[in-house]
Amino acid sequence: MLVLVYRKCSTCQKALKWLEDHQVEFTERPIVEENPTYEELKEWHGRSGLPLKKFFNTSGLMYKDMNLKDKLGEMTEEEQLKLLATNGMLVKRPLVVGEDFVLTGFREKEWEEKLL
Repeated sequence: MLVLVYRKCSTCQKALKWLEDHQVEFTERPIVEENPTYEELKEWHGRSGLPLKKFFNTSGLMYKDMNLKDKLGEMTEEEQLKLLATNGMLVKRPLVVGEDFVLTGFREKEWEEKLL
């Protein structure tokens, strides 16, 4: 299982602690230094069953500075994926990629269902 995180993010810190507390094995990847590629994001989005908007860090400064709330609706899915691939700070985190699931953000109940 791959977990993409930003170590300075308090939600990511909580998620990593949760994983350790529940002895869940995972590989950690820094989302800023090793931003997901377009190909990875396209595959993960398809596997997740989630709307693409769930992959955006909507509370992030970059999202707000770029006024993406208004722009995403006018963009194609391909354009959105390419944009996400430009900067890890745009991607919702933590991002968990398992064999048959993808989780965006840290919601404890959802993580319990999928990971325990």
